Amino acid sequence: MRHSQLKAFHFVALHGGFSRAAEALFLTQPAISEQVRKLEQDHDVLLFHRERKRVQLTEIGENLFRLTKHYFEIEQQISEYISETRTSVDGSLRIIADSAYHVTDILSAFRKRYPNVMVTLRTGNSDEVLEELRAFNAEVGVASRLSPGSDMKTLNLGETPIVAFAARGLLPADKTTITLSELTELPLIFRETGSKTRQKLEEAATQAGVVLSPAIEAEGRETVRELVASGAGVGFVSKAEFGHDARLVEITLSDINLRMGESIVHLAQRREVKVIRAFMEFARNHVTAAAGNQVSSSSSDMVSISRVSSN
Repeated sequence: MRHSQLKAFHFVALHGGFSRAAEALFLTQPAISEQVRKLEQDHDVLLFHRERKRVQLTEIGENLFRLTKHYFEIEQQISEYISETRTSVDGSLRIIADSAYHVTDILSAFRKRYPNVMVTLRTGNSDEVLEELRAFNAEVGVASRLSPGSDMKTLNLGETPIVAFAARGLLPADKTTITLSELTELPLIFRETGSKTRQKLEEAATQAGVVLSPAIEAEGRETVRELVASGAGVGFVSKAEFGHDARLVEITLSDINLRMGESIVHLAQRREVKVIRAFMEFARNHVTAAAGNQVSSSSSDMVSISRVSSN
């Protein structure tokens, strides 16, 4: 098996076609096709389904592509290690998050520190976050605190209560708290299966002997928010993600204490990827500084209270 054959296969899979792979590698299309054909022939496997000008990975091809992502990333790490004197951090950082709220401040500051890093951010539930990280389709994930397995490294971002929320005017103006039994009388809007917020709420309801059935199941936090804002029902979210929206009112769940923790997570085997290492170190320092500021603020408040009392 030659390096050139693996590279040809990898770039065809990465770019979705032989012509694009040839352009990316500054080679001719016949040269790329021959390398892939030889790889398939030497190992008696079919890596692509070829339909006219379109190609699609076979199951064997999908599995090999997952390995070559790791293989060529290691190659990049070797190159970076050899030229370690180059201190700048560049490249791309793909982030998949169950909610962008938890990393907006970190990302803003990170981009100022590393302006040559191209950041892309997309959303998914906690299960999707882990799947995409393991498939090498993202470098960093942000998800509700979980036990992702020994193959992952995590950074705790803290936790906040889970609250209900509704369109302004849907419930009486003085209705600021609600019980599980009261929720059974209202139309509920749940996120898709795989949402940790939904999972925690359903588990708490089951333990309390209450059945909560969604009137609407919606994919994605923003979809839920817009449905709730339209007056279609009551939704649920962590307090940190509620944000500021004049259309909505927050409602405390009075008879249960559900809290949602959030973590930044990445594959342990990729911890030496330069852009991942830079982001995690930056995020860790940012979280530590924020925690220190909160402690300092609390101490100042205590001093102020003490002075008022003594007066």
